[in-house]
Amino acid sequence: MERFSYVRAASSAEAVALLNEPGVRSRPLAGGTDLVLLTRAEPSICDRVVDISLIPDLHRIYQNDDGVTIGAAATFSEIIESPIVSQTAPMLTQACRQVGATQIRNMGTLGGNVANAAACADSLPALVCLDAVARVLTPQGEHEWLVSELVRGPNRTIIPAGGLLVSLSYKVPLPGSRSVFIKLGRRNAMAISRLTVAALGRLASRGTGRIAEARLVPGSATPHICRLRVVEESLVGQMPSRDLYQSAARLAADEMTRLAGRRWSSEFKEPTLIAMTARALADVFEQRVL
Repeated sequence: MERFSYVRAASSAEAVALLNEPGVRSRPLAGGTDLVLLTRAEPSICDRVVDISLIPDLHRIYQNDDGVTIGAAATFSEIIESPIVSQTAPMLTQACRQVGATQIRNMGTLGGNVANAAACADSLPALVCLDAVARVLTPQGEHEWLVSELVRGPNRTIIPAGGLLVSLSYKVPLPGSRSVFIKLGRRNAMAISRLTVAALGRLASRGTGRIAEARLVPGSATPHICRLRVVEESLVGQMPSRDLYQSAARLAADEMTRLAGRRWSSEFKEPTLIAMTARALADVFEQRVL
């Protein structure tokens, strides 16, 4: 006997209608890389999957004025190949390159990575660093949340039951901005993240070359993924230097401990986050080829 049935949606509106059909517990299917594992662990998780993978609008990547929008069903490979993303948000391209193997990148989607909200999701630090906004459709209408607000913790979001994440958008960073994404896994390829860091910054265009903007988001480090504002504030207005990066990196480790508490992994993660943060800040604020 089949464990669940299958239906394909031709549009986002049809998908939302199918997801909210009375008496049927439905789940959206995009790349399926997470859903397959969920159904193996919990066979009764749904009665039906609603395939959204062939809805054209959910694969669009486009720039409009000062913003970029990525359809939720865009695969990691599609994002990697997009010149719009690589030119406006290189750290997101770098994060997508770090996801699994080629086969996973060809199937896995950005929206699925966000909606599943795994603690080790590679795209989340980059999206939060970009102050990306998620657009969700429900029978009651359209809702928008910052990704940092949408994701409430490991495998927890505020997407309402029957809601469908349809796109993620971000404002193009100001001219002169640089960004980087660094990942640490158990090995160099196809590894789940142990720790990640996304950083974005910009030097003042005139004057002394002090730091005009700084953003820093660690992944797999805090219960709720977020920008480390206190670290960012410590950098703005300062002259870039190795000592400054180290000081900010130690502050980042202190913030991780404050937010997450001391755990069995703290002995490993604290010095590692310091090293990764200092390296990320150097990559962002020193004008050299990454």
